[in-house]
Amino acid sequence: METKQRTGAGTAPDDILLSVRDLTVSVRTDAGLLPLVKDVTFDLRRGETLAIAGESGSGKSITSLAIMGLLPPPAVRVTGGSVALGDRVLTSLPEGQLRALRGDRIAMIFQEPMTSLNPVMTVGTQLVEAIRAHAPMSRRKARVKALDALTAVRLSEPARRMDQFPHELSGGMRQRVMIAMALALKPDVLIADEPTTALDVTVQREVLDLLRDLQRDRGTAILLITHDMGVVAEMADRVVIMRRGVVEETGPVRQIFAAPANPYTRDLLAAVPRMGQGGAAIARPDRPVVADLREVAVRYDIRGGILNRVTHRVHAVEGVGFDIRAGETLSLVGESGCGKSTVARAIVGLVPHAGLIRVGDQTVGTMTAQARKRLSAVTQIVFQDPMAALDSRMTVGEQIAEPLLIHSTMDATARRARAADLMARVGLTEAKLDNYPHEFSGGQRQRICIARALALTPQLIVADESVSALDVSVQARVLDLLRALKDEFGIAMLFISHDMAVVENISDRVAVMQLGQIVEIGSRAQIFGNPQHPYTRRLMAAVPVADPTAVREATPRMTGDIPNPVHPVGASIARHHLMEVAPGHLVAEG
Repeated sequence: METKQRTGAGTAPDDILLSVRDLTVSVRTDAGLLPLVKDVTFDLRRGETLAIAGESGSGKSITSLAIMGLLPPPAVRVTGGSVALGDRVLTSLPEGQLRALRGDRIAMIFQEPMTSLNPVMTVGTQLVEAIRAHAPMSRRKARVKALDALTAVRLSEPARRMDQFPHELSGGMRQRVMIAMALALKPDVLIADEPTTALDVTVQREVLDLLRDLQRDRGTAILLITHDMGVVAEMADRVVIMRRGVVEETGPVRQIFAAPANPYTRDLLAAVPRMGQGGAAIARPDRPVVADLREVAVRYDIRGGILNRVTHRVHAVEGVGFDIRAGETLSLVGESGCGKSTVARAIVGLVPHAGLIRVGDQTVGTMTAQARKRLSAVTQIVFQDPMAALDSRMTVGEQIAEPLLIHSTMDATARRARAADLMARVGLTEAKLDNYPHEFSGGQRQRICIARALALTPQLIVADESVSALDVSVQARVLDLLRALKDEFGIAMLFISHDMAVVENISDRVAVMQLGQIVEIGSRAQIFGNPQHPYTRRLMAAVPVADPTAVREATPRMTGDIPNPVHPVGASIARHHLMEVAPGHLVAEG
């Protein structure tokens, strides 16, 4: 079957920009060298998108780091094969020459933006430094170029973001900064390691369109590393399927999706969640309310001027209200920066708020240390960035068992046994209990965070993008586990995600947020089967489809200023009034 052409750029067989031949990467252990990636071979042509897909820990990211020359020495190194960028053999170049090529001719978008950005430097400073390292120019010109890059990735208020630090941005915003940094110099080869993992579907759509534009205008070759088979189907010309460091199958994307030859590939594609496959949601009006929110608002002051007065205010969350019953999953969806994660943090008492939040019999707010301890026993949160949520100095076994040490009377043996059981339930082995977080892949670290959250069998789990870093097969197992625990123990769940297919598969009800407010809330069937608000319909239309033959209806690009929740102090804030259009189905007016 012929490779599909998406970009319009030339892809003649001899137009090869990146050539990987028999690449083997090994780690030094007490027993000798252990191969992590073995005999990986592929070519990447100008204007082509080649996707590498597979489970977390399959070697996808290790392969990309080896290509970039970024393996952590001396423990991990290339022990066989070669990588060539045009006529330059990267695997034989000294570090100084490699550094000159990175960012200029070959660039990379990393999977975890928070660990890739310097926390003590502003976004603008980091962008300007990266640009000037490869393109000699004044700071003023580099700043203009950096601002253009942030504008191109549709970051709201790009001029203000330039002066902010990474921790002041949402996960999706940080990822867009990383994408802007990689694209600023328009490299020949772009390695994108899970580039849309932290992005909601509408921004993902814009980023994918942006990558296509880059290919069309400059013939950029893209090596796309992802577990999102919908993105693979829409973006890739060819696909490489990896498992345990070995290439299992490779070929044109249409051929792989239509007739996978390898059993692992078939299992991988069968596990992909698809829109329209969600089972019937079960109404639970007789169950007790576990979490109750009423008129919740979270606002942040912005100071300026000579007197450093409060001039503007960020209305991150404004007038949000809903409840979650025992055994129910309410999903919160919306664009990056809409306030989803802020709501999550308010519920577990991590950010101050106005309005009422009750979890069980406790009111969340200004609490004593003892009350906060009681709240943490019944409410657990799984954060979006697993590396930032884990302590690099503690073994994963110690971290999974830590809640038991604080809240139970279990002895060390019982705590370790419970940690081992939880590791097994999220698809990891007891043998890994004494390993440290840096020894796991991104997806494996997220599974560890989920295991830790389950340790106390809490009343409420707040899952903030808890499966976004997982490949589809592990994601399916984790979602099944969350469903089983929810049904067995009556755990209520607030599930925050940008993956609408996952949301449809796990939710009982869905609330849609835009600019800090809920614009639509209803049952899963109501939201997915009969979306009423224009924003909800736009979310649905942006979902990538795991079918390379599907014809997507063209959607207009967003133009003009990006709406944002920043308003002058004293300004009147338009509040949405929700109308009931069907029993339990509420939609904002206008």
